[in-house]
Amino acid sequence: MLRTALLCLFLGIGLVPVSKADTGLRQEFRIYQDSLRQLGEDMYRKQAESERLAANFAFIKTLVRVLKLPHSFDFDFDSLDMISIRPSPDREFRIFSWPIRLSDGSYLYYGTIQLRTRDGTLKLFPLLDKTYQISDPEEAITRADQWYGAQYFDIIPHAGSYILLGWKGHNPQVPQQVIDVLTIDRDNDTAWFGKTIFDAPGFEKYARIIFRFAAGLSMHLTYQPDANRIIYDHLVPSDPQHKGKFEHYGPDLTFDAWILDSKKLRLVENADYQ
Repeated sequence: MLRTALLCLFLGIGLVPVSKADTGLRQEFRIYQDSLRQLGEDMYRKQAESERLAANFAFIKTLVRVLKLPHSFDFDFDSLDMISIRPSPDREFRIFSWPIRLSDGSYLYYGTIQLRTRDGTLKLFPLLDKTYQISDPEEAITRADQWYGAQYFDIIPHAGSYILLGWKGHNPQVPQQVIDVLTIDRDNDTAWFGKTIFDAPGFEKYARIIFRFAAGLSMHLTYQPDANRIIYDHLVPSDPQHKGKFEHYGPDLTFDAWILDSKKLRLVENADYQ
């Protein structure tokens, strides 16, 4: 009997049967996920902008409905590969983020931050994309309802905050990638984007880093945990006369890096790629 119990533990097989309530809840999650997957596909597949936006609003309503189910934080939504769902490494929260392409080739971003709660109830910070209302995005520190929208692909804990790496389609000529910083204040029920942690000449007022480059090109931006750094392509104009015209910018085959020190990010130029 003891051997059977130990074998079940190692195999992850519970000896206590799953309640019908738990089984029913998991089934409800799967049903909602199927609906979200269909709506998510329509957000990108439909030809008309109005149809994509209608599918997006239906997607948001359905997502909020399913997130209201008890302990929804523990459901992975693993078939929703058309959006980004990134949990923080400490499992304190996760970010849902995705873009909708408009007919002029620009993008609007949508998303929410879901906090983990002890009792499994829902706690959200909805993200409202206000990109075109933020006059100085590199220096702006904003709340979740004044978001410089992006689709995030990595979350890195740092000095009580979280560094976010994201992609931003922005407009047809100049896509972007972003290093942003998220700070969650549970006591005051707020979430802030942007933080002046970039330690390099000329970057003292920067709350986020925005990389702008020519459409059709790609840019390398990644966190290397072994080196504790964010490494990225150095971007330059194709000709000196195009300086400041980001539709002519691209990688020059060298790399720079931000080293994650205890409280700041320290710039290293001409970094060796590892």
